[in-house]
Amino acid sequence: MTAMRSRMRMSSRNNAQHAQATNLPTRFDDIEMVDIWTEYRESKPEEMRNFLVEKFLHLVRYNAERIHQRLPDEVDIEDLMSAGLFGLMDAINAYDLERGVKFETYCAPRIRGAILDELRSMDWVPRLVRHRTSKVEGARQKIEMEVGRKATDKEIANKLEVDNDEFIKYKRDSHAVSVSSITRKCFQSDGSRELREIDVIKDEHQSSPVKIIQRTDLKDLMTKGLTRAERLIVLLYYYEGMTMKEIGTTLDLSESRVSQMHSSILQRLKAQMQHRMRELEPMK
Repeated sequence: MTAMRSRMRMSSRNNAQHAQATNLPTRFDDIEMVDIWTEYRESKPEEMRNFLVEKFLHLVRYNAERIHQRLPDEVDIEDLMSAGLFGLMDAINAYDLERGVKFETYCAPRIRGAILDELRSMDWVPRLVRHRTSKVEGARQKIEMEVGRKATDKEIANKLEVDNDEFIKYKRDSHAVSVSSITRKCFQSDGSRELREIDVIKDEHQSSPVKIIQRTDLKDLMTKGLTRAERLIVLLYYYEGMTMKEIGTTLDLSESRVSQMHSSILQRLKAQMQHRMRELEPMK
């Protein structure tokens, strides 16, 4: 079924592109639309259906472009037009001239509905989750506009008229993880090249070479001129995160002795930094 729908979508897209490219005159151009709809309702000839599709194809593009404006860049407008074309063909087959409604008015909801159905099929998040997310956010915004502060969970639950257990489910669903394409456009750079998410995404697992060098230089500066025991106190306390008591146990010293040595080290480091600052002042 999926493969068949894919083939139909490709076929409809090709038809749409062909119609836009050719726009050749047909034998139906000089016939009144009332007569065309009457004849089509009786026999539904394929040639006449193709004429109607080409005639109203601009409505598919119009609705697809309006919906596409509110969507991420990775959504292809051609996919939306392909889905909208199904809606147009359904509208052509179901249109009844006797209802007294213009076809343009009648087909627009069908086209938009087909496009939205296609978008829902592309969305991995269930519709119930989207619905609950919308309800929670709507209640939150109303409360914050009324009270002028951040809404509490209890206030949101009361606004939604649900008990605590039910609100926990609502809140969990409203924090559903979303998916974003790494090729999605991030923002326009100063140059002609567009920056995408993959260009600016931060790698939390990759160490910065600059930070590593800075950290090494700082460690060398702090431990320069210290004895072995003093050097270990600095490294174990500031780099390994050990407590004074743990350092004392490691070095076979009392906790108070480690604390005294640590204070002495800080005083010398402070004096060294002040001396370096005075040396740098004439260079400014």
